[in-house]
Order: sequence, then C-alpha cells, then structure tokens
Amino acid sequence: MKTRNAWSALPGSTPAEKLQVLGVEKNTRVDIRRLDEISRRYGVTIYLFFEEDLVRDRPLETVILEFGSFPVFERPYISVPDFLRFTRENDPSFEQTLQEFPLMVEIVSSGTTLAGTDGSNVPVVTGLMPFLDELDVDTQESS
Repeated sequence: MKTRNAWSALPGSTPAEKLQVLGVEKNTRVDIRRLDEISRRYGVTIYLFFEEDLVRDRPLETVILEFGSFPVFERPYISVPDFLRFTRENDPSFEQTLQEFPLMVEIVSSGTTLAGTDGSNVPVVTGLMPFLDELDVDTQESS
C-alpha cells in the first residue's frame, strides 16, 4: 500500500510521465542502485535483460510467457531486486565494486504496464545489462 501511495504522489498522468520524473526513460543509462530504489519505493517492476534481441525485438509478455516457468536464475532476464540479492550473497565485495564502478543499465522501455497479481496494472521498466566489454572498469595492463 505504501508503494502505491508513493507512486500515486508522483507528478504525471501516465506511467511513462511518472518514470520520467524519476529519471527513467528510454535510451538513458541508470545506476542499478537507483533502479532498485525505484522498484522498492514505487512498486515498479524492473527487469534486467542479458540478451539484446529479446529486450529490443520481442514483446515483454511473450518473453515472460516463454521463460516464466524456468527457474529464476536460468531466465534471460531477472528483476533488479533478485539480481542484487543474488550478487550480494555470492560476492561480498560487490557493494564496494558498485561504489567504485557504478553498474549503469540502459533503459529499453519504460511506462508499459502488466497485470499484477491483484488485477491492478503494475508499471514495468526493461533494461539491458552492459556487456563485460562495456563496463567502465580500468582494465589497463601494467607494463
């Protein structure tokens, strides 16, 4: 209920307008920690995709239908909270790494909605995880 109130209080009449106020719109890059905060505070479902063609070329509903029965960690997408929980549990240094090298997610879509379990519409954002070669990490070899 608290997240619904926070979502309702955002300026804008459409999910896309409300998300834009939060700095989440198509073709922007957003820190994964900010996406986690938005997910938790405003009740927005945010999916991270690992495969560019799936997130760009296929409707979200069909991807969820195709892969929704797979175990969470075998899908080509994952929710932001699940990703962060898994990563933090498996890499104690992950939090420090995020401080030094923020993980920036490219927003592919924002403002679409899916039917929630209670029948209401849930705002959804999809993002593309950067490929390893795109991460802003100093990989210079020492001579």
